[in-house]
Amino acid sequence: MATSARTETTTPQPLGTPVLQALGICHRYGERVILEDVSLVVDPGERVALTGENGAGKSTLMSICARLLTPHAGTLRIQGRVGYCPQIPGLHELLTADEHLALFSPALGLSREDGVRHGRELLAEFGFPVGERSQVRHLSGGSQQKLNLALALLGDARLLLLDEPYQGFDHGSYMNFWDHVASWAEQGIAVVVVTHMLQDLDLVDRVVELKARR
Repeated sequence: MATSARTETTTPQPLGTPVLQALGICHRYGERVILEDVSLVVDPGERVALTGENGAGKSTLMSICARLLTPHAGTLRIQGRVGYCPQIPGLHELLTADEHLALFSPALGLSREDGVRHGRELLAEFGFPVGERSQVRHLSGGSQQKLNLALALLGDARLLLLDEPYQGFDHGSYMNFWDHVASWAEQGIAVVVVTHMLQDLDLVDRVVELKARR
């Protein structure tokens, strides 16, 4: 298998230019091949569901598209900033929600004050108790996931990569999430959602299924 990979980050292009072009992506863990010649192209404002059985490489592909993992082969081109919500929240259990917002904001070009203000607005939209001073370790799984999602939305992302982002949500929060997906798409933001839920497939523009290698 080839072992070369190329990643490009370019300045925003006209609306019709794909936000994400992951072409010929290959990745393996040791001798185990997870992704082989996988391609994913997403346009501005497009809602894509990424599906497949466990072990098909969905989370691996999302990590590659978020530029957290380098593929062994393939080309990755991304227009603008990426917001990434991993399946397992990357939270610090001893920090509060506000402290997370303040910590992440400078890396996104926001002041701590603006980041906390914007983050609180996002959390309120998801039904998170804004101003909650509990450390993350004392929050419910659903509340942790809402904070995880809000952190992905900080800043001005043109591409949202959301890996099963509503785990632990009640039905109302789940439906609220999909209302937001529709709103983001209307704003020209591309959204890729990893899901196992069949009802989600009616809420997207396109479904991409990854096949597990045998």
